[in-house]
Amino acid sequence: MDAFIILVKLLCAHLCSDFIFQTDNINDCKRKSGIIGMYYQLFHSAIHALVAYLFVADWACWLIPAVIFATHFFVDLIKCKCNENSLRTFLIDQLCHIIVIAVLWGALFGKGVELSCFESIYSVKVWSIAMAYILMLKPSSILLSLFLDKWTPASQNTQSLPNAGQWIGYIERTLILTFVLIGSIEGVGFLLAAKSVFRFGELNKANEIRTTEYVLIGTLASFTIAILTGLVLNHLIS
Repeated sequence: MDAFIILVKLLCAHLCSDFIFQTDNINDCKRKSGIIGMYYQLFHSAIHALVAYLFVADWACWLIPAVIFATHFFVDLIKCKCNENSLRTFLIDQLCHIIVIAVLWGALFGKGVELSCFESIYSVKVWSIAMAYILMLKPSSILLSLFLDKWTPASQNTQSLPNAGQWIGYIERTLILTFVLIGSIEGVGFLLAAKSVFRFGELNKANEIRTTEYVLIGTLASFTIAILTGLVLNHLIS
């Protein structure tokens, strides 16, 4: 089996388990003390182990789910004990998980990496693109939320639709990534212009300039994440 594809599959499994299969209820219950918190920690780690095992599909290799389960449980347990929901904690937590995956992959499959591993570029491309689109969803949403936290206005619009902003961001970044991957950069400009037109009335009526600046920072940060991801991905799979 292509060693490089295994690495991409492990990373994709991590993203799915941490940001798609982990519901808000699981995330909240993990932080509770006592038996309940421990149960959800074990349950979440088991999901990671199972998804990694299924994605890699090397049924004889039980070391992968075992290591993923144990290390994820340990790292998340420390994170929950710190009880700090910040950008720094989020980045350190994700970095620890990625390092574990890289070390595990290197120990098991790193010696088999050769130039010939890129001959099956189609499979690598599919998994890499899938991972990029997953990044455009909840991972980017959490990253932006933590980044904008210090600028969040004290008063929020209570008339807004539930989770509307979150889904707008999902769709926005997905479209931008698609435009970049297909080489249609003008589509990104069109999307930015369309969003500006739709939000002009809201921003024009803002009582304070900080509301306009907050929306502008969030929009540009969201666009930057999607564009850079697309450019890096295009470079890697070209």
